[in-house]
Parts: sequence; C-alpha cells; structure tokens
Amino acid sequence: MEDMSDLSAGQSRLTNSEEETFSLAERLASSFSGTEVVLLCGELGAGKTVFAKGLASGCGVTDPGLVTSPSFTLVNIYQGRFPVFHIDLYRLDRAEEIADLGWEDFFGAGVVIVEWGEKMPSLPGALKVDLEIVAAGRRRITVSRS
Repeated sequence: MEDMSDLSAGQSRLTNSEEETFSLAERLASSFSGTEVVLLCGELGAGKTVFAKGLASGCGVTDPGLVTSPSFTLVNIYQGRFPVFHIDLYRLDRAEEIADLGWEDFFGAGVVIVEWGEKMPSLPGALKVDLEIVAAGRRRITVSRS
C-alpha cells in the first residue's frame, strides 16, 4: 500500500481493498477539527460507505462497524471526539427534498459526511471526495475543495 497519510486537496490515491479505502479515510479524518463537511461522490458500489466508516473511525467513533448508509433514515448521528452527522442523499432527487432535511443545521456542530454529495448544492470549503472504481476491489480516490 502506498503512503496515503499526506493525501490533501487535489491529490489522488489508489486503494486495492476495502481495508485500504477505510485506512485512507481514517488517516484523512484523524486531523479533523470537528467542523468539516465531506461530500462523497461516486457510482453505486464505489466505496462511499466504506470511506464514511473510515472517516468516522478517524473522528473517534469507537465502533465504525455500526456506521451504515442511512439510505432510509437519511441521517445517522455518531459520537466520537465530536458528533459525526452521516447523510445519504441516494433516495432524494429534488433540491427541495434536500433542503427539507435541514442539513445546514449540522454545519459547525460536528463533521458532516454526505454520501451522494454530487446532489448537494455548492458548498464552499467542503471537501469533495470522488471515488472511482478502477477494477474489482481497486479504487481511485481524489480529494478536492468545492
């Protein structure tokens, strides 16, 4: 596995397993201050939930195995060093539905992780994480600022 501890905005890394994807996210989140917004983007099966689990672990959530995609509940909240708000927009299609979530109430109150972040309106300063399937088990992960 290549060194991923220095992943910063504008860089890409390849991961070769779910464990490496998890580890990359965990390292990224280990330096979070508790006010970050992370938009996870990519097709179905790209590893967004695995990345979210790693982010939660890096934020101090003691059992990242409990982190699940909130496709039906829309928002799950986990406690680590600070609250982690995990939002899933998969089932929402219209901007009005997204606005009705009240997601902006979470800003500044903890780390906000949004699966299907490409559906979110522009959020200046948010970290955008693109997960791309390269081959079976292999992902290209690119971090940028929106």
